[in-house]
Amino acid sequence: MSAISSNAGSASGRARTAALAGAGLVVIYTALIAGADGITKLIAGGYAAPQMYCLSGLMVMGLSVLADRHPRQRLGLATCCPRAMALRSGATVVAAVSFFQAFRLLPFADVFLFIALMPILAGLMSGPILRERVRPAAWVALAAGAVGVLCLFPGGLQSISTGHLYAFSAAVFGTFSMVMARFIGQYESNALAQVFYPNMAIFGSMALLLPFVWVPMPVADLAWVAGYALLLFGARWLLVVALRLLAAYAVTPLMNLQFIWMVVLGALAFGEWPGAGTYLGVAILIASGAYLVWDQLAPQTGRLRSGV
Repeated sequence: MSAISSNAGSASGRARTAALAGAGLVVIYTALIAGADGITKLIAGGYAAPQMYCLSGLMVMGLSVLADRHPRQRLGLATCCPRAMALRSGATVVAAVSFFQAFRLLPFADVFLFIALMPILAGLMSGPILRERVRPAAWVALAAGAVGVLCLFPGGLQSISTGHLYAFSAAVFGTFSMVMARFIGQYESNALAQVFYPNMAIFGSMALLLPFVWVPMPVADLAWVAGYALLLFGARWLLVVALRLLAAYAVTPLMNLQFIWMVVLGALAFGEWPGAGTYLGVAILIASGAYLVWDQLAPQTGRLRSGV
């Protein structure tokens, strides 16, 4: 009996450690991805999406190959889930282009309202994709999230712009890409493969369009693109590892920390301060995402306390 209790305690300790490690990785991810988003907004006004993403995709591919040569890695870049990886890669391409256009057309912090929808969308997608039951709370959270997004449009739905549609597209496809990362992580532990192939898809698709949009780049702007690639590489690698340690519905609410970074960057770098509607919408979305996490964890906590 004591051995069973000891094993249960050990398993609980390992799970707790993994959860804390995953949460820490997500916090670092939010800082890195907010920096990458800031560079996207900075570059978006002067270049077309294919130019930035073709160059950055190639750089991230190169960083992935170099990282795989590290003695503690050396897992190769093969994947045992080619179809799932293709879906994740395609969704990543659509999400990247959508984010690029959203940052070009909208204030920095306003885009976050749609990023804050991702925990709710992850809760809904986890059911059919990860075979995790979609609880009624996910639909309640989604309804609250819709109210939060509407706070961005005090003038009514007629004030919805193309930028808002791009931001919503980015949230949907970005969430799908993350859920697929969680799905792939159930079958393989090679996080670098999940960084390499989506960026290979970005590079390949954008390279087809590059001859039509290419504009000569000064060294300073090329350095910004290199910085973006480095931040993106680190962020995506950390996120894939975090999604292996934590469920998607637990990871995505932690990503709401990104709003703090985005407000700071928007104010310091672009002179943008969010309106009252943005703050209210974000508060509603964060609360609904937190409720979704609580609803997922509460039944497990009850089972642990009852000893079942």
